[in-house]
Amino acid sequence: MSGHSKWHSIKHKKAKEDVKKGKIFSKLTRAIIVAAKESGKGDLTGALVLAVQKAKDYNMPAANIERAIKKGTGELGGESYEKIIYEGYGPAGVAIMMDIMTDNRNRVASDIRNIFSKHNGNLGTTGCVAWMFDKKGVILVDKNDAVDEDSLFSIVLDAGAEDMKSEDNYFEIITDPTDLKAVRDALEKASINFSSASITMLPKDIVKLKKEDAKKVLRLIDALEDHDDIQEVYSNFDISDEVMNEIAKES
Repeated sequence: MSGHSKWHSIKHKKAKEDVKKGKIFSKLTRAIIVAAKESGKGDLTGALVLAVQKAKDYNMPAANIERAIKKGTGELGGESYEKIIYEGYGPAGVAIMMDIMTDNRNRVASDIRNIFSKHNGNLGTTGCVAWMFDKKGVILVDKNDAVDEDSLFSIVLDAGAEDMKSEDNYFEIITDPTDLKAVRDALEKASINFSSASITMLPKDIVKLKKEDAKKVLRLIDALEDHDDIQEVYSNFDISDEVMNEIAKES
């Protein structure tokens, strides 16, 4: 499995677990508030429709979604968040990008700098690693659903997908960000289940990690993802199944 697909699927499973703790709802709420603020009137288009769909994917109550939209458009009072992108380097030189939504720019900058320092990484300047990634839509379809590869490829290609890759356990469908919804809708119309569909930053090149570096990188990523102001963490590392299994046995 490619480095991105592997980590993307791991993150998706972790997010599903976080739903049980209610933790992810606060991040989904922030994403909706910011997207609704950017849309102005709260119309379900662009970033807002994707933010709302993601919230629905995690079974966020409709009332919560509506309240977040109203906060973003100013109909309800509440927190005001700004969107920031931070970049840096982790152990073994892996590139890391973070989507931030915060109500305190100074606090989050200090927090993230401390996390990087504690985990053998360095917070970088704007643009230091962004060139290593492409913004894409990614949909993962589980092979256990017995989807015929040729039929699937035909459906997503006709809907506007750029590419589809066959990995160990998933079909990874790549789209332009603006075509993600159309491809997703085509899959739903064809009654094809998918485990995740989101906008992400795909690495152009992969850094393969050995066990000790992999453990350090995973600890850094976990610490960053646990921060309330960090919406998403993207990186360009790859960890083999063998190394992942060794790490899992030790944890």
